[in-house]
Amino acid sequence: MAEAADFQGTSPSPARRWLRRTGALFAGAPLLAGLLQLPAAAPTHAAEQDSLKAASGSGTVSVAVDSLTPTVPGEGDTLTVSGTVTNQGKQAVTDAQVDLLLGPALNTRSEIDTVAERAGYQAGLDGAPVGGKYVKEFSKLTPGVAQRFSISVPVDKLDLGGDGVYQFSVSLSGETSAQPWDHVLGIERTFLPWQPDGADTKTRTTVLWPLVSTAHMTAQTGSNESQTPVFSDDELAEELSAGGRLQQLVSLGKQLDVTWVIDPDLLASVDAMTESYRVEGEGDTTTAGAHREVARQWLAEMQKAVQGKEVVALPFADPDVASLAHNGTNVTGSLSHLKEATDVAADTVESILHVEPTTDFAWPVNGAVDPSIVKVATSAGADKVIARSDSLVETGGLPYTPSAARPIGGGTTAVVADARMSTAFQGNLTRASSSTLAVQRFLAQSLALNLQTDKQRSIVVTPQRMPTASQARAMAEAVTALQGSTWSESQELTAAATAKPDSGATTKVPAASQYSSSLRKQELPRAAFEQIATTKDKLDNFKVILSRESRVVTPFGRAMNREMSTSWRGRSGEAADYRNGIEAYIDSLAGQVTLIEKSETKLSGRSATIPVTVQNNLVQGVEHLVLRLTSKSPRRLEIGGDTFYEQRVTVSGGHSQTVKFPTSAQANGQATVVAQLFTEDGQPYGSPVTFEVKVTEFTATVMLVIGGGFLLLVLAGFRMYTQRKRAAAREAEQDSAQEASETDGDPENPEGAEDRLTPEDLLKEESVTGTRADAPGQPSDPTPDTPAENADPSGTGERVDR
Repeated sequence: MAEAADFQGTSPSPARRWLRRTGALFAGAPLLAGLLQLPAAAPTHAAEQDSLKAASGSGTVSVAVDSLTPTVPGEGDTLTVSGTVTNQGKQAVTDAQVDLLLGPALNTRSEIDTVAERAGYQAGLDGAPVGGKYVKEFSKLTPGVAQRFSISVPVDKLDLGGDGVYQFSVSLSGETSAQPWDHVLGIERTFLPWQPDGADTKTRTTVLWPLVSTAHMTAQTGSNESQTPVFSDDELAEELSAGGRLQQLVSLGKQLDVTWVIDPDLLASVDAMTESYRVEGEGDTTTAGAHREVARQWLAEMQKAVQGKEVVALPFADPDVASLAHNGTNVTGSLSHLKEATDVAADTVESILHVEPTTDFAWPVNGAVDPSIVKVATSAGADKVIARSDSLVETGGLPYTPSAARPIGGGTTAVVADARMSTAFQGNLTRASSSTLAVQRFLAQSLALNLQTDKQRSIVVTPQRMPTASQARAMAEAVTALQGSTWSESQELTAAATAKPDSGATTKVPAASQYSSSLRKQELPRAAFEQIATTKDKLDNFKVILSRESRVVTPFGRAMNREMSTSWRGRSGEAADYRNGIEAYIDSLAGQVTLIEKSETKLSGRSATIPVTVQNNLVQGVEHLVLRLTSKSPRRLEIGGDTFYEQRVTVSGGHSQTVKFPTSAQANGQATVVAQLFTEDGQPYGSPVTFEVKVTEFTATVMLVIGGGFLLLVLAGFRMYTQRKRAAAREAEQDSAQEASETDGDPENPEGAEDRLTPEDLLKEESVTGTRADAPGQPSDPTPDTPAENADPSGTGERVDR
């Protein structure tokens, strides 16, 4: 029948020759079986069977399809297949030939999966060779040496039938010294989507283009006014540089009709790099960042790429909502971090990219959901959850893949991405062959989905969060081909989420018990959320004393968002180091405001003051602090008339302040005193300072000594007073005697000389006696109480009365 189908006068087609060759093999099988019954032939037959199995079943020759163009052929196109064949055996392969095999059309999406997973050549399943001149021959394949091939064949020579996905393979056949007959030694399978005419109904396809990275910025900032940021490493610069992962995503994505899904933390980090920044070094050292220009170029290209495109902003730092739902909801304050991350997302993206993003989508890891994840994901304001079809599995028996949108209750919509297409670009795609196979399989799944029904559907594709550069290139190639195909058209994510859902699609969220165990093992543990809560408490206790708390609250708030990032999955050790670094830094800052240690203090007397010094080594001032001094022995020593005494404290940046406390002693001995800083709301701040005060009160013996000394001073003064009085009396007597002798010797005034005194003489007399001798009613004292003042200058150290 095969021959009858050939035209007269023409040679049989390659497919027919392949069928005749296979038929001859089957026809000779009984004779070969009879011959093998001979005893002497049995060992040889067994060896040949083992050798055949090793040759054709284990892939003696590796076949790699490095390129297949066009990826979606049309009528009149020429299909070119290029790649390499490598002899991985120990024997040379002779009379080798590369063939193109075209298999039957695959009717379902699961058949595509089956073909992709099949290993080894299987006659009857892998189709017939195209043959003719569309082969590549090698006289010899040396072990370990790769040989390149390239075969071009007009599409109309493939005898493709109706629209569909065709299995397309490249095989190598040849002989070895151990197996001297022609047989298949290696094969590589791929797919050929075929729909030359436009589809009656096109699938509306949404492709998410994620821009997400790991956490790079710390909570530390410089002391300058611009608060120079500090990065934990400079690895982000590598991703932004030419050929880097993020550079490739932007360069490729700007040419595609995709929905950008962006972590605002990435934008904030790159924006910080455009100015001065520093990178942590060994110990406590930092070095100046040197990639400002790289950051500026990437950001400029990014701003152009998103113009006119839909942009979805994830919560800041892309928090792990699954970890939060499973391990963090019972830790106080954890959900508030998700709300804060959502609130700052829109402003961050808009201020840097100058586009208004959408913020009402939540994207759990791998689109895996359960009721708790949905509850947490929507708690911060999102009303749409991006799930995946391998989590929200169809149970309604639909014969086709339904649209992405599913109402799941409570006003929430689950946008269910197609798992087959979303996972097509995972794994190592650095080899061209791996990338080519991923692209063809993606396109095959898309066409097979479209051929399921004439019903209009909206399909969403969500690749991995952080694709590598090679994965990004493969994705871009596939999306470019898809957007140029005849069965698909682009659609934004918001439109897909609001499309009319299929009535028979599953809307029940799977139970928590169905959540992937492998994903659970990667989640942040409860201890991580407890540590974040501890850091938050320390920040709250610290910020209330600051005069400019925004300098600390903002960088620490964003750092705590990063502590919850999805990017920590599979990196538990690094995640712990990051959390420890943030907590240690807040401790070091809080420790810059402290009390100076005091040694033992001696207190003499019933009352005195005790000084306590507050040191502020921060660059900004502190206020709203209260310093309390407490006596542990109030019966011996009181502070401010009570057990303790408080005073408000305000200290400028880089300065200290000494506060004096009044004390009163009640008894002699040792008294323990504690100095402690408090915030205004009564929370202790920092460590207390404890010191001893030795009280030495005034005693009766001390008073007697002081009293005796005072009495001696009085007696000495009285003695000096009497001596002066006596000297003055003697001087007065001498003056009187002189006057008397002068009177006796004056013949003109025998009565006395007083009547002849001039006014100057009277004044002189008054200066000596203090009053006139003849003043009525004031007779002169016979002995004056105080001596007359000496008109001469006083000697050194002598007291002079004025």
